[in-house]
Amino acid sequence: MTTALPSGPEALAYVEELSNWGRWGDDDELGTLNLIEDEHRVAAARLVTAGRTVSCARTLVTAFGDPANAAQMYWVATGEGVCHEHEALPPTRFGGAGVVASAVEFIGLVYHGPNCTHLDTPAHLLWEGKLYNTRPAFLTTSEHGAIWCSVTNMKDGVIGRGVLLDIPRSKGVDALPAGHAVTPDELSAAAEAQGVEVGAGDIVLMRTGRWHPAAEQAADAAKAMSDDPANWHAMSGWHPACMPWLHERDVSMIGCDYPQDVMPAVYNELPGGIHVLALVAMGMPLVDNCDLEELATTCAELGRWEFQFVMSPLRLAGASGSPVNPLALF
Repeated sequence: MTTALPSGPEALAYVEELSNWGRWGDDDELGTLNLIEDEHRVAAARLVTAGRTVSCARTLVTAFGDPANAAQMYWVATGEGVCHEHEALPPTRFGGAGVVASAVEFIGLVYHGPNCTHLDTPAHLLWEGKLYNTRPAFLTTSEHGAIWCSVTNMKDGVIGRGVLLDIPRSKGVDALPAGHAVTPDELSAAAEAQGVEVGAGDIVLMRTGRWHPAAEQAADAAKAMSDDPANWHAMSGWHPACMPWLHERDVSMIGCDYPQDVMPAVYNELPGGIHVLALVAMGMPLVDNCDLEELATTCAELGRWEFQFVMSPLRLAGASGSPVNPLALF
């Protein structure tokens, strides 16, 4: 039986229907991370039996290029002035051709977007002038940063049971077509095919196959014909109808191999619907732009789609997120 998908107004009503405002108290800033209890962390640790570790992050490009698409890396000190065979070069400020010298670099980046694997906290998104749990949007400030729901609330990291839902594999394809909105029925079908159940406190990662070689070639071709270097106009992701599915199961956090939302948007009434519903209504952090290819291969090889998930964001005072390198431990 196929689940009926909501109309635009019905999807917009999710903002109220899925709200966790006040669920953990009026001063709560952790949102759905409250659903990861001590016993969940202990149970997740017991999943580590094979000694395997898989990164779920993309390599962050630091090559010179478009500032919108790469981290900017500038070398403050290098080994160029400390090489004995090139002593004609002047010494660096950290020493000449001696025994010890330092290589020092500066990195700057805009990590929100489709290029860097990163965490979104509820401070990242505003809806009708509000942040998660009733707070006014002006608490995200230019001088102090995010005064409400900043990433430092997650200083102890996120550790729990991770579950990968590999949607393309359940359909017998390498990758989903750009613009495909994954429905709750597709989530359930993937979970059933994999023999895994999604439960309270879980961190659910959804693979669309975006970084499969075939999908990358198609995306590169689309970019070549687009004026948008980030290719925001065409990507697969969660259908907003998935949010009640996740809410019913008390999922604590979700991630995807692109920034969650389908482009073009499913509903004009709810642009950026996954971000609005997760961050603002539910207080659910998001892990955007993962690379789940190696994880999917490992899960298939080991015959299990659950693992210990470990993520430690940077303690950036006042930040609405952080670059991250999520790990799956088997």
